[in-house]
Amino acid sequence: MHAKAGTPRWIAAILSWPWLLPIARGALVSAFLIGGIQKLADFPAAVAEQAHFGLQPAWLWAVAAIVVELGGSLLVVANRFVWLGAGGLGVLTFVAMLTANAFWLSAGHERFMAINAFFEHLGLIAGLVVVTICAEKTRPRRISEF
Repeated sequence: MHAKAGTPRWIAAILSWPWLLPIARGALVSAFLIGGIQKLADFPAAVAEQAHFGLQPAWLWAVAAIVVELGGSLLVVANRFVWLGAGGLGVLTFVAMLTANAFWLSAGHERFMAINAFFEHLGLIAGLVVVTICAEKTRPRRISEF
């Protein structure tokens, strides 16, 4: 173990693996990538999904979701303008939390499921914040920024 951090050496070795962070970024946005591709492949279903949750005009919300899910994910994976990509995905996730997981409007088992989904989405937003912090801390600084 490292005396100061308390992290076992083998864990520290894994955490220092250069491909770990890019893989973790890809895993973090994987649901968005899959969702964006599915919406793009079946646009009428994407429009119907938006309409189901009361988002109008549904076609515009579907286009916005596709652009944010795919574009935001690619920015996070590429580690470029992560604040923009993760921010867009976070806002999209927040809208989804309020529309699709409105647990305060349900009861019983439906409420139980909606609460779980709501807080899973909140955790996802926190993950997007963390990846943005990591990107900012590792971003090379320009002389004019000092």
